[in-house]
Amino acid sequence: MKQEENIDERLSSIQDIPAGNETEEEYENLSADNDAQTDDAQEDDINNERTRPTLKEVIEENAREDEKPFSSRLTLRTILGGDILNTQAIRRQVWLILLITVFAIFYISNRYSCQKQQIKIDNLTETLKKSKYKTLSLSSVLTERCRESHVLELLRANNDTTIHPADQPPYIIMIPN
Repeated sequence: MKQEENIDERLSSIQDIPAGNETEEEYENLSADNDAQTDDAQEDDINNERTRPTLKEVIEENAREDEKPFSSRLTLRTILGGDILNTQAIRRQVWLILLITVFAIFYISNRYSCQKQQIKIDNLTETLKKSKYKTLSLSSVLTERCRESHVLELLRANNDTTIHPADQPPYIIMIPN
């Protein structure tokens, strides 16, 4: 800031000098003033360097165990920079974060096992359908072969058999109670 003021003063002093009409004494006085201002600016810079913390001081301040309280301003920079993880509030909530993590892992594993069971159920359902179709087709074949007409045809095809269909209807026997 002071350097900008010094530069502005120098420019104004240079603009005040009439071209070609100045005497050597006036020019030397202006040069001496400029040199004095430059010396003042250098002294200000030295004083600023003394007030600025050194690298060692900055590192010591950042490496302290006791942290500064977390500011109420929550910015993207503090989140992405990791500053939010250094606050005391987050450290107090470590167990909650671990509990949430355990629940998340449990939720994921539970979902995975449910998906495995669902796949197994789907496979078993498909197998059951195939078995039902096979049973139905075998049942129809058996029903076809057990029909009286089919059995009679088989008996007629085998002439050497002694089995013949009944000529008389079956007797009903009544038993009194």
